[in-house]
Amino acid sequence: MDQRTRTTPHRESADALLDGLESSLERGLDAAEVRRRREEYGPNRLEEARARPTWRILIDQLASLIVLLLIAAAVAAAVFGRHVEAIAIGAAVLVNTVIGFTMELRATRAMEALQRMGKTRARVRRGGRERTVAADELVPGDIVLLEAGDMVGADLRLLEANRLQCDEAALTGESVPVTKGTGALDRDDPPLGERENMAFKGTAVTDGSGLGIVVATGMDTELGNISRLVEEAEQSATPLEQRLEKLGRRLIWLTFAIAAVVAAAGLLAGKDMLVMLETAIALAIAAVPEGLPVVATLALARGMQKMAKRNAVVKRLSAVETLGTASLIFTDKTGTLTENHMTLARIALAAETLELERDGDGVRFLREDDTEVRVDEVAGLEGALIMAALCNNASLGEDGSVGDPTEVALLEGAAAAGLHREKLLERLPEEREISFDPDLKMMATVHASDDGYGYAVKGAPEAVLPHCTHVRTADGDVELTADAREDWQSRSENLAADGLRMLAVAEKVADSPDAEPYDGLTLLALTGLYDPPRAGIETTIAACQDAGIRVVMGTGDHAATAQAIAAEIGLAPPDTEPVDASGLGDLGELSPTERERLLESDVFARISPEQKLRLIDLYQDADWVVGMTGDGVNDAPALKQADIGIAMGRRGTEVARQAADIVLKDDAFETLVHAIEHGRTIFRNIRRFIIYLLSGNLAEIMAVSAAAVVGAPLPLLPLQILYINFVSDVLPALALGLSPSPAGVMDAPPRPKHEPILKREHWLAITGYGALIAATVLIAFTLAFQWLKLDTAQAVTIGFLTFGFGRLVHVLNMRSADSPIFVNEITKNPMVWAAMAIGVGLLALAVWVPPAADVLGIAPLPLAGWLLVAGFSLLPLLVVQVTKIVIAASRG
Repeated sequence: MDQRTRTTPHRESADALLDGLESSLERGLDAAEVRRRREEYGPNRLEEARARPTWRILIDQLASLIVLLLIAAAVAAAVFGRHVEAIAIGAAVLVNTVIGFTMELRATRAMEALQRMGKTRARVRRGGRERTVAADELVPGDIVLLEAGDMVGADLRLLEANRLQCDEAALTGESVPVTKGTGALDRDDPPLGERENMAFKGTAVTDGSGLGIVVATGMDTELGNISRLVEEAEQSATPLEQRLEKLGRRLIWLTFAIAAVVAAAGLLAGKDMLVMLETAIALAIAAVPEGLPVVATLALARGMQKMAKRNAVVKRLSAVETLGTASLIFTDKTGTLTENHMTLARIALAAETLELERDGDGVRFLREDDTEVRVDEVAGLEGALIMAALCNNASLGEDGSVGDPTEVALLEGAAAAGLHREKLLERLPEEREISFDPDLKMMATVHASDDGYGYAVKGAPEAVLPHCTHVRTADGDVELTADAREDWQSRSENLAADGLRMLAVAEKVADSPDAEPYDGLTLLALTGLYDPPRAGIETTIAACQDAGIRVVMGTGDHAATAQAIAAEIGLAPPDTEPVDASGLGDLGELSPTERERLLESDVFARISPEQKLRLIDLYQDADWVVGMTGDGVNDAPALKQADIGIAMGRRGTEVARQAADIVLKDDAFETLVHAIEHGRTIFRNIRRFIIYLLSGNLAEIMAVSAAAVVGAPLPLLPLQILYINFVSDVLPALALGLSPSPAGVMDAPPRPKHEPILKREHWLAITGYGALIAATVLIAFTLAFQWLKLDTAQAVTIGFLTFGFGRLVHVLNMRSADSPIFVNEITKNPMVWAAMAIGVGLLALAVWVPPAADVLGIAPLPLAGWLLVAGFSLLPLLVVQVTKIVIAASRG
């Protein structure tokens, strides 16, 4: 069998294909040959991907250095007999694991979705008989019959086409159905959208009928190629995951270093080995922020719920925050930036060009000076709309429109003028239809009338104009001269440059319904159709740009259409030259100049799935955090490769939704901007509660280390540290993590891609906070011995309570330095006050409930001890607030 026909079948003639594939147009393949080829090529199915099993999702929750550090600390505590501490740390790990596992259980199933697309049936010709078989039974050489409503089951080279049109939007991004033909093409590798003699697996037949020969099945199809790209595309770690992993590594080394230094110092000072072991365990517990993974997970989960209320469904927890870091959104055009609904926008008549404007009251016809006109006030307008409605195979209905989107738009435009095709056909019944010919690029319908037979014609302007001998004007029909014809062609080209899809409408009257349909036509009008921008998209694009987020558009449409829409919505200046990707190949080897040109362009036309994937790589290599929006099969690889994949929920294919991290239920770009705002807020909150957590943990380390080095009793016991970390850390930190979006969060540019969670100034703040809290605890601890003459158990209780209450009120120090002291983003958060109240209650429980006090080693305190606790607990808050006031005053 001639394998070359499977690589460039669009170049082969019908006879060459039939010979090369050893098939017959009339008989197809016989049963024995079908069996042989099925053994050779295998079933017409996409390869199964290894699904992400439930156990893998569970294990992934533990694949974090911070979580592993917690597990190690729990194991160490258990080995050395500290079972209560081990259980407490294990509980923190368990809570984090359960939350993450629950939220991520619905993991992506992109390859399974691709397989579901393939479960269709096909009508074939085998052994001279037509029969229906499962699409996965097709083999190369099969003769397949197509009609409107069919899903194409394999890649076909078309041998017959009768008004055949296929919706290839999911595969190519082309916004309108593609008219198919049978002639061989003379190019080796044209874009998929320009292979008019091919029908591809996974696309839909929207009109007409046809017949083709199978040239590729399974993974050899274009759909199979995309599924391979999805499988090979890397699921990159999100910036938040990378930052938390980096923070985890730092904490591991910090824990080891502190434990080693303090243990060595104690041993050199002659301390007991068991005492130093207890100290090392206390330090390890203090160094590890047990609440960090739990609070981070809960904050992200809460963000996921908030975004779901705004129609953004998040499938991957960390994707919530990642969206807030996005510095570039690579979006398709059709349905995301536009309505995905073709409309009649302009009508060019002999004397003027009218614009159709839509509002809540319907459609208005406007002149160039914006004055509204009635249809009967403009010469030739009514006749043009009548012919456009008659020369049409679409239909309008209450349950939706049926037919080619372009023809639907013409019907809607005519109906807006009160000209309904059903009523017109009652007066002008159709006698004959001359189907659209892709070679002639025209179609016609013939209608009986009192004057004979009227021919309604529409088609590409460059095809219709040469057949026109007259043109309709206010003075009647006049001769269409060569100069006038060139003027009409120029008008068409100028309107097309505005992104309009142009059609010419003409008519003629003959004595017979069998006359030559395209001779001696009278030109009535040029119609310009387009897919309008979504309402409010210009404002949304501007909001992205104001927030420092670059928006790049990639579409399967032609360059003129892409450029016009980009200019209309403010995505790019009107003089922007789009990159026509159809001539760029796979973007494999690029010169520095070519690479720079691609990185600087904001508009890409005629772009392929492979090119989208490569562009995402280029942007990521250039340190952009890339969000990719898409809805089609062709978008799936890039959705998976991007830092954050965003699929459309309404019109998106199942493949795209499964490959994405976030699904927009309303398909609105505006929803994406709200999601970005949530993402930015979540990162601010995560940064704030990490500062809060680590400053408290550092204070514990400093206090315990200082006591160990000088040989004093420890001011905090290991289990007390754990209790404080849960009581005084987790709840206030969670409240910080769930704070609402502050004003102005979208006014700043996105963070740099490699900016850590904590910058130098944040580490300095953590150190300062930690030293201040540790100092107040050690002073209170010392005064308990020296001034109040308390025993060790009571002094440790004072250290415990001073630390506990001090860390609870420390949450109020997390306000911005330039915010008011009493009314700010922290004090206005009711969850902060609730967390503090619960924390106070839990500390009281530890003191006054005997079983809890016994486990924690808490002793009763005299009144002076409580006054000591109160004073030194509030001291860090007072010092920090005074410092913030001074800083704000110096700035202002």
